[in-house]
Amino acid sequence: MVLRVMYNSLPQGPAWHKGALEKQMAADGSGTSVPLFCAGCGATRKGKIGNMKILVINAGSSSLKYQLIDMDNEEMLCKGNCERIGMPGGIFTHKTEDGRELRKNVNMLDHAAAFTQVKNALIDGEYGVIQDLEEVSAVGHRIVQGGSIFHESVLVDEKVIEDIESLIPLAPLHNKAHVQGIRACREVFGEQVPEVVVFDTSFHATMPPKAYMFNVPYEYYEKYAVRRYGFHGTSHRYVSHRCADLMGQDIKNLKLITCHLGNGSSITAVDGGKVIDTSMGLTPLDGFMMGSRTGTLDPSVVTFIMEKEHLTPSEMDQILNKKSGLLGISGVSSDDRDVTKAAAEGNERAKLAHDILEYQISKFIGGYMVALGGCDAIVFTAGVGENQSAHRKAVCDYLSFLGVKLDEQRNQEMVLGKEGLISTDDSPIQVYVIPTNEELVIARDTKALVENL
Repeated sequence: MVLRVMYNSLPQGPAWHKGALEKQMAADGSGTSVPLFCAGCGATRKGKIGNMKILVINAGSSSLKYQLIDMDNEEMLCKGNCERIGMPGGIFTHKTEDGRELRKNVNMLDHAAAFTQVKNALIDGEYGVIQDLEEVSAVGHRIVQGGSIFHESVLVDEKVIEDIESLIPLAPLHNKAHVQGIRACREVFGEQVPEVVVFDTSFHATMPPKAYMFNVPYEYYEKYAVRRYGFHGTSHRYVSHRCADLMGQDIKNLKLITCHLGNGSSITAVDGGKVIDTSMGLTPLDGFMMGSRTGTLDPSVVTFIMEKEHLTPSEMDQILNKKSGLLGISGVSSDDRDVTKAAAEGNERAKLAHDILEYQISKFIGGYMVALGGCDAIVFTAGVGENQSAHRKAVCDYLSFLGVKLDEQRNQEMVLGKEGLISTDDSPIQVYVIPTNEELVIARDTKALVENL
């Protein structure tokens, strides 16, 4: 039996929900007590939080994806998406962990309207997963670009929002939408709910200057912060640490190469848990072939095409970001599944697109082995990395002379969310497929910061 003594008169700071603070005391007369916590969400002041539920947000310019995660067992309670925000024909979808699904057409004028849909769904009598909004202990936001300002996750305050806004020129579509999402969240959930921002770029902040500087006049780095930042950092961080767990080793003793392969893709070299290089650069356009992005190419190709086609910078940007990559080479689609189908049917351009993709991925991995001075393991993750066994085989074949030995059966079986080793037991370099979980990283960072309040 636990007695609860109410402490209604304690100060209510911005990180605390409205409601009584309680103190638990053992009823056996031992006098044992635990830290004060919020009756609404269980938040303790500088201590472990019980029954903590984190709402994870990924706000885009016209979309808002979310997950609610129970941090007691780190399980997802529900997830959903608000699509076509600010446009006619809005769509709201909400799915619970136990299989209930809500889908409706609703116009959402702005991100605040989208958050209202999320709020209502969380506590809905039929589709909800919590009884009261005060059960949402905190909100964690994914932020694409942290620049050289943010090297780690931080609690949100007005200064943080202003700093994220100052980085909009480096990520015009993403960071502007993130700021809209943060402000809308504050409007709908209230400023008493703590918010945390987790940056895609922060995991890459350990890169040395020789890796992040571009070969242009140094003044542009000084004037405009033109340098390599890297992206997908939250994913690379998760799978690199998860790989160390699967290997039963301390990540500080490992040299890892993590391959986040999806519609947008990047590869990262991780030495002792710290990034030393990554394929994406100032923007997510750099690196190797992606769904509709070029990856690295001769800069003169850009000016040559612009002159021949009389294109504006904006028009050229659309070609490089939206019309190139798998789509541009195959002429079929930016979706690798469609290109795979076309290649199987004999489409030569689709085959060429895959040849280029596999070749470029292999070159990056080989280069990072040099940068690392060796390699203990390679990880494949994200939609393509987790599900396209043929690409994994082609890449491992390129790397076989370095000691990579692929187990064909393991590779074929490791799809659709499965996690595990796909190299042979005697392979000097181990190869893993690890489904990424960026939302869990965001939730963990949010929990850690809120518990430190």
